[in-house]
Amino acid sequence: MKVLLQRVNFARVLVEEKTVGEIGRGLLLFVGFGQDDDEKKLASMAVKLCNMRVFENEKSHFDKSLLDIGGEVLLVPQFTLFADTSKGRRPEFFKAMEPDRATGFFDQFVDEFRKLHINVVQTGIFGDHMHVELENNGPVTIMVEL
Repeated sequence: MKVLLQRVNFARVLVEEKTVGEIGRGLLLFVGFGQDDDEKKLASMAVKLCNMRVFENEKSHFDKSLLDIGGEVLLVPQFTLFADTSKGRRPEFFKAMEPDRATGFFDQFVDEFRKLHINVVQTGIFGDHMHVELENNGPVTIMVEL
């Protein structure tokens, strides 16, 4: 499981020019599942991300978590995080989980954030072509893997 975390002031995802998910200050999370991932990782990854200290305190140190600041979350499914670029010029995605199974994993992962009482949990739409707009704060972008 791979999650590309971006600390944002705001973010939104559009499908066919319509906003389907939008947040203020918080985390934009691009989420990818690999062939070998299992459901046991979902809860631990959600807890890890919600408690990761990537927000600054008054001394500009990474000292506060999403839960500490009452932040919001936008989760966007992104199988391309499992791209294999080791051969040739075209990425291959054989390491990514098959879409039918990954859709269920994504829905369960979203539910894990809701269980943690995040104020706002928004999502993109699995399998749709999406446009993502964001203002990265920092910038802070971190790859998190389990």
